[in-house]
Amino acid sequence: MTGKMFRRRAWSRARACCAALGLLSAVVSGQGMTAPQGAAQAEAGETRRMEPQAPGSIAVVYPILGEPYHSIFASIIDGIEDNAKSAMRTYPVAANTDPAELNAQLRRNGAKVVIALGRQGLKAASALDRELPLVAGGVLSVPEADSRAMTAISLTPDPALLFARLRSLLPGIRRVVVVYHPQNNEWLIRLAREAARAQGLELVAHEARDLASAARLYESTFASSDSKRDAIWLPQDSTTVDETTILPLVLKESWNRNIAVFSSSFLHVKKGALFALYPNNLELGRSLAWSALAHLSGDPRRRGMLPLRDVHIAVNVRTAGHLGLSLSYQQQRAFDAIFPEP
Repeated sequence: MTGKMFRRRAWSRARACCAALGLLSAVVSGQGMTAPQGAAQAEAGETRRMEPQAPGSIAVVYPILGEPYHSIFASIIDGIEDNAKSAMRTYPVAANTDPAELNAQLRRNGAKVVIALGRQGLKAASALDRELPLVAGGVLSVPEADSRAMTAISLTPDPALLFARLRSLLPGIRRVVVVYHPQNNEWLIRLAREAARAQGLELVAHEARDLASAARLYESTFASSDSKRDAIWLPQDSTTVDETTILPLVLKESWNRNIAVFSSSFLHVKKGALFALYPNNLELGRSLAWSALAHLSGDPRRRGMLPLRDVHIAVNVRTAGHLGLSLSYQQQRAFDAIFPEP
């Protein structure tokens, strides 16, 4: 069997498997958390000179979860505390938390702004008094209609940072291809188009509303790609980057064709993607605190969904070597995680 015939059959099997798993196409990206400077920090100079706030004026609503999520939220909360100091009070919530009781607690403790962490924290905070300003973190996305009333910092890395890192590693790249579900990531692709233009890149964004169509789009993308000028970006999207069917084939095909694949997910680097940006949870917490303090000062700066700029970077040196990249010891020290692990 020729390599071309094998690849065609592999993609056909992937599409068949995707069709059988049709239920997964309804899953909206952002239901989970990824493992481990900031957009808000860049605008925080005046906020730092605010008068001290009363204890409890910043309410941090976070979910009660087991590991590894507990440690992730604990690190974010540590960052919030670094900047909010005594103004912060935490409120753990479970799935059965009574919103009325939580609301009464916040009133008694003088809460003036809420930082909601995770889907569960955001759900609980959304049922609170509407006059309380809301800052959200620890989520991938928020529906656009809901995000207009809050400041939300996504766990999804800023495309501008991803593309800048791509150009630094592979300066010959001219085109970036991404397959995405519009319901999950339309807001992100709008940012990505601007970021690509700023970096002198062409962004080719393909919509896919189910796994089978995503498989077809990846197949055609690889068939027409040029290893010297093209790269593929894997967003955090459970429909178009399914971990069981799509990801293994994408990584295998990228290896066979020497096409660079970079990602918004830490775990993809461990499996073979060239690099990824992932949350620096402590710095994310600090940025969320600055946003909350800005609300308290009466100058919320920005509302809506903001991409993550508090990031770490992971690299796969085996993949880099396969693509012809020789990363010196000094270069490797600039990365926060290296795979395969030494």
